[in-house]
Amino acid sequence: MLAIEGLGKDFGTHTVLHRIDLEVRPGTLHGLVGANGAGKTTLLHCLYGLHADYRGTVRETDSRAIRECTGLLPYEPYFYPRITGREYVEFCLQARGRPVPSLAGWNELLELPLDQYAEDYSAGMKKKLALLTLLVQEFRYLVLDEPFNGLDLSANLLLMEVLRRLRQQGTGILLTSHLLGSLTELCDEITVLAEGRVLRHYPATDFARLPTDLLGQLHQQKLGVLASLLPLA
Repeated sequence: MLAIEGLGKDFGTHTVLHRIDLEVRPGTLHGLVGANGAGKTTLLHCLYGLHADYRGTVRETDSRAIRECTGLLPYEPYFYPRITGREYVEFCLQARGRPVPSLAGWNELLELPLDQYAEDYSAGMKKKLALLTLLVQEFRYLVLDEPFNGLDLSANLLLMEVLRRLRQQGTGILLTSHLLGSLTELCDEITVLAEGRVLRHYPATDFARLPTDLLGQLHQQKLGVLASLLPLA
């Protein structure tokens, strides 16, 4: 299990995360939601080790090195110029000392022009290329920052099915998304962040309350303004 305990992170004098507690168990999908600036990406970066100067504890409870058993999809994957999609996948696997398998099966699903320069891909194609580098490897955990962002409807539906099957095979997945409907359809539990704090952990049995709770928690003052502009009959 990935365990985050008392996680705090500052940038200068600004505290971004305040004592976050969160768990990601193998074979589960855990969603992370919150407004822009809530601290979601910072939390993922601390979990993966991209930020080292945090307070609290981030660990894998079987004493595995987190980076060895965890794949990360950044919000905006970076691609070196003048490198093809195929070369990008090969580079990522070789950096981990892993063999490069045949990409044919996965690319039949993702439909990428692997022999074209990745910098010329559309935003959705770049997201699928970054996903491809994770899917061709075996990870115990996946950390996905806005995996649906930039994908069209067809690719979104396909990705949701991929994530369901990975969960069934025992992969633990932590993902953020602004698409609340996708998270409530997929996840076993959802954690809500606001201003760097956990507002609440929601089990699947409480998902029906999420939209109303979020509206009240994130927009309490604006709801009063809205009531004056558009009063209910």
